[in-house]
Amino acid sequence: MIERVLVATDGSEMAEHALEYALEVHPDAEITALYVAGEPSPMMGRALKLALEDDIEEVAREEAESIFESAREIAAERGVDIDTDVTVGSPAKSIVERSENFDAVVLGSHGADLRSRMLMGNVAERVVRGSPVPVTVVR
Repeated sequence: MIERVLVATDGSEMAEHALEYALEVHPDAEITALYVAGEPSPMMGRALKLALEDDIEEVAREEAESIFESAREIAAERGVDIDTDVTVGSPAKSIVERSENFDAVVLGSHGADLRSRMLMGNVAERVVRGSPVPVTVVR
């Protein structure tokens, strides 16, 4: 039985569909929406990355809050409360690492714009291949 579901979200329409799917298919499960902010470019020097680290985490939390607000509204329409989590890092790697604490993962097939579509498609594929739990990719 699936008791805990991780839903990857980036604020895109596909991510909203993924959340709606998780709420519909797993109505009794504990749902956690995860937002992963990309980490600084490897081209940055180590000192600059370390200097920006605190700011990046703060900006990620602020960016995630509006996305989480929308996710909470979707869940509230169904009378459900969801948990939220935010992290900075590689999206696929972060989702796979977090998935170890869940029974299933649900994510959209791609993001909102072309760049996100290409990136999210790649993320979805990497999560499917790397996750130790079942993954559902919603289109």
